[in-house]
Amino acid sequence: MRACTHLRRPCLLIAVGAVLATGLLSPGACRAQSNEADKSATQSQPSSADKPSQKDDQTSDGTTTRLRILVTNTQDKPVGNASVYVRFNEPGGFLRKDKLAELSFKTNEDGSVKTPALPRGKILIQVIAKGLHTFGKWYDIEKDQDTIAIKLEAAPHWY
Repeated sequence: MRACTHLRRPCLLIAVGAVLATGLLSPGACRAQSNEADKSATQSQPSSADKPSQKDDQTSDGTTTRLRILVTNTQDKPVGNASVYVRFNEPGGFLRKDKLAELSFKTNEDGSVKTPALPRGKILIQVIAKGLHTFGKWYDIEKDQDTIAIKLEAAPHWY
């Protein structure tokens, strides 16, 4: 009788340990701790975190900047409906790599784009417009607000 009891106890401990390890290491357990449940519980109540306030729109902290990008052609006429892509490094935080974030915009009829708050530092601006050369350049931005004028050259005809 004693021999069976000694065999059951280690088998039971191994089985319980395997179930716990599987449950803790599975990706479902990581997703269960996300904030989705918190968001759905407080979704009926509007909070200040859901709506950006006027203070969030202003660049009061010294780490962000706002850009105004003006796109013109060689005759200094504004280029409307041009695609503007802004890429910048987004800090990853503790134990995470920085990643390259991208925002895309379209110019208005005045050929201008106003960006939201972007982190200061190196920023890549690319502009694509129909019938004009594609433009791309890295800028080092250190001001609170800055205006960047981009002049697009005419594309050569390939026929």
